[in-house]
Amino acid sequence: MHQPTSAASSWKAADERSSHISDERRAFAQTVGFYLQLNPRQLPSRFLYDTLGSALFDAICHLPWYRITRAELRLLRQHAAMIGEMFRGGRVVELGCGNGEKLATLLTHGKVPGAQAHLIDLSGAALARSVQTLAEIEHQNIRVTTHQATYEDGLLALPIDHNRPTLVAFLGSNIGNFDPPGAAAFLGLIRAALHPRDCLLLGVDLVKPERELLLAYDDPLGLTAAFNKNLLLRINAELNADFELDRFAHRAVWNGEASRVEMHLVSLVAQQIHVAESDLRFTLEPGETIWTESSYKYETQSIRALVEPTGFVQRDQWTDEQARFALTLFEAL
Repeated sequence: MHQPTSAASSWKAADERSSHISDERRAFAQTVGFYLQLNPRQLPSRFLYDTLGSALFDAICHLPWYRITRAELRLLRQHAAMIGEMFRGGRVVELGCGNGEKLATLLTHGKVPGAQAHLIDLSGAALARSVQTLAEIEHQNIRVTTHQATYEDGLLALPIDHNRPTLVAFLGSNIGNFDPPGAAAFLGLIRAALHPRDCLLLGVDLVKPERELLLAYDDPLGLTAAFNKNLLLRINAELNADFELDRFAHRAVWNGEASRVEMHLVSLVAQQIHVAESDLRFTLEPGETIWTESSYKYETQSIRALVEPTGFVQRDQWTDEQARFALTLFEAL
């Protein structure tokens, strides 16, 4: 039974929600305004994942050309029992939970009953889907806590627990969205949130032929193009901008020297753009691009070289040679 709520407390709760939304929108506007004035113009990839963007990405994961998700799920099923031993009786923290399928696979096949699951994601829709997925696991009694936050803020908000082992799962090759110095800095932040002998499970996409990479990021069905353009739609809706989507094309390129796939939005015509909430006006020339995502690809040995200097030691590594994907287990020193 619900206790009666006074009008004053209802107004206070509404004001708090409104203030939170306003703060988020203000930060979004400031960040968008900053990145769109860089040379080259950019937008952070984390903003791709609003409700529609998350749904489009879920669909992309089912495409035959995007094999990361299926490869990672195969590896999780095959090696979950060993991974589960590393945090049995403890907790798992997933950074970027998606739809919850990967964590559910790990917990089901790893047989980790009673585990505490902490989900960290900017997308409220992704968190809701993950909670529902985990609730459907039978006989596991998983206790779920959600943190709608950036990875950094979510890690800082984790409660300190000296008595339970912790596994941080950073899957889907999301580490590839950081450039190497940024990746190293972020791995150091993960290490700072852990105690010695806690673990990090890292999923990383490997270098493969250019044609395969470009099909994964510019698929024939156009889902990745829609995913990319949706970022402009989001900015229009939330920041009162006037991007016209039919004036942009999606482009994916392989930068072999940097070992990364880049996604860009290419201006097809000369156009004036106004982002009202960011107090920004600028001109795009024909062929000028807005860089929306980088996805760095690694070799198996370079994963270890990236992670171990940040305070970890590699315990195991499993690869799916068909899809060229690696799942690596590290232990905190």
